[in-house]
Amino acid sequence: MANSDTVMLVIRSSRPQFRNNLDKIAFVVHASFIVSGYKLVATGRPAFAEDALSSSPTRGEVGIEGWNEFNEYAFVYAKKGAKKILVKCLAIDDKLLVDAIAEGGREPAHLEIEVGNYVGESREDGDYDAQFKNLGKLVTDLQNQILYKVDEGLKPVPPRTRSSSEMNQESESGYYVRRPVPLGPQIHPSGVVVPPIPGPGYSDLIPGPGAGVYPVRGGFGDGSMLVGPNDPRMFPGVGDQPGFMGPPQPGVPPPGARYDPIGPGFEPGRLGRQPPRRPGDIHPDLEHFPRGYGSDYI
Repeated sequence: MANSDTVMLVIRSSRPQFRNNLDKIAFVVHASFIVSGYKLVATGRPAFAEDALSSSPTRGEVGIEGWNEFNEYAFVYAKKGAKKILVKCLAIDDKLLVDAIAEGGREPAHLEIEVGNYVGESREDGDYDAQFKNLGKLVTDLQNQILYKVDEGLKPVPPRTRSSSEMNQESESGYYVRRPVPLGPQIHPSGVVVPPIPGPGYSDLIPGPGAGVYPVRGGFGDGSMLVGPNDPRMFPGVGDQPGFMGPPQPGVPPPGARYDPIGPGFEPGRLGRQPPRRPGDIHPDLEHFPRGYGSDYI
């Protein structure tokens, strides 16, 4: 994309010799095409020929020799995947009239440039920055009135405007909205209601209910410790969810119970209180060690 910095970079690298102020503006026109991806395939006398577009080569590139040989300027540009473009600049008083047309085109793009608005006072050779002013505006005008009209592919793609429904949908997927409620309880073949394990969709910001706790409230605060008269955890068959406090099953811990085993394996039978130990008996946590053998228990 052409801008004042890239155009000035082309001018510095080419180091052209300017005869007058018209040369300076005409070379800015040339540099704007170069930084837009075009290559120069003809300039000067060959570019003024009637068949300049058809006779100019598509491949290859020429130098700028002879570009300001006359009091008017002509350039032919080519780019892969685009039509060749003929640019002519005609000086009338203090204006430079720029016309450009693509190969096979009907209407040329046109721009009138007031030379005095863009030429600096410095005449020192090689000090190109001081020889121009308002270069950014000149490059922008060339883009809008010349480059974009002869090559629409250079136009920047405008940002896509999101509809209100898309914005609402995005906000609904944010962190500060309600997360989906986990699936309902699973009924074990024994008849015990097993609380579900919450799926994905929660975070540290909005945590979900813990594993083994049935979410009964729906929405923010699932798994609350506040129990009301309609809470199925306390009153089976009351409310819109199955109750938990059904008849106990042998060897099956109640739903939601957490058990920290004190021996190898899961031993629900050891949940009850153990009889008092006799003096010298081994500690219950170490009963699986045979008497008289190694143990780190003190």
